[in-house]
Amino acid sequence: MNPEPCPCGRSDAKGRFLALTDCCAPLHQGESAPDAERLMRSRYSAFVLGLTEYLLRTWHASTRPESVEWEPAAQWLGLEIKDHQITSADSAEVTFVARFRVAGHAVRQHERSRFVREGGRWWYVDGDVR
Repeated sequence: MNPEPCPCGRSDAKGRFLALTDCCAPLHQGESAPDAERLMRSRYSAFVLGLTEYLLRTWHASTRPESVEWEPAAQWLGLEIKDHQITSADSAEVTFVARFRVAGHAVRQHERSRFVREGGRWWYVDGDVR
């Protein structure tokens, strides 16, 4: 039996998709993301898996909402990382497109997200949706 592929779509050097247990699950369970892109990917996977607590736990305190809501009937179709830029020693931006379907309508969320590193951990700050 093949392990469940990670929703974030990350692959190894040979182009094989990584298993959830080898990719985002350790971050969901408390391991620190090594960089902003990995945090972004783990947050996408958290949306797919309905891990609201993880989304809030990885959101920077300065911009964190009290709750996270999204369409529970959304069918997540994939994530494409367009760009990952280190903007300083402790900040980065990740541009991505997340695709999903809601009530039969295809949606493409194109966003440039900002991240900061504090206390050795990466945090999602905010993003500009296009």
